[in-house]
Amino acid sequence: MTTDENLRSRRLIFYKETIDQIDALLKDFLRLSKAKSIYFIDKEGHAVTQMGDTAGVNAEALSALVAGSFSATRELAKVLGETEFNTMSHKGAKGQINVILVGRRSMLVVLFDEKTTAGMVALYLKELGDKVAKLLDVAERQQAMKAKDDTEPLGEEYNVSLQEKLDQLFED
Repeated sequence: MTTDENLRSRRLIFYKETIDQIDALLKDFLRLSKAKSIYFIDKEGHAVTQMGDTAGVNAEALSALVAGSFSATRELAKVLGETEFNTMSHKGAKGQINVILVGRRSMLVVLFDEKTTAGMVALYLKELGDKVAKLLDVAERQQAMKAKDDTEPLGEEYNVSLQEKLDQLFED
């Protein structure tokens, strides 16, 4: 596989329908968990979608920093004999952040404060991660099928039609 093909195969493509479904799940998560906000990002550090009270938070900076931190955590896991850690959390004086890996190429990032508990967030975040992973799996399979359809030959009908048009064009 060439470098370009490899990059294309790893790139996540999100369609509006999938994002709408993810947004509905994020909204439900916020209602149940009482978390402040939630961000869906890819492992490369790009913000895909977000919900909740996101005022004052630079989503792009947050996404890039979380992805970098998760990458460092992956290396730490290897040092400790693990393949990868799939969760990460930090606690400050005013708030907390929980991050989970979703599938192989995306993450959910939750910001919350004293209005909820880490246990409540963790419980609903695990359920949300499973639901989003299933959604992404379906979307990925659909994309693969579409890509296969796009690369199939045009078919005999097209060849005959094209030949007839060329014959007509170059008739004496």
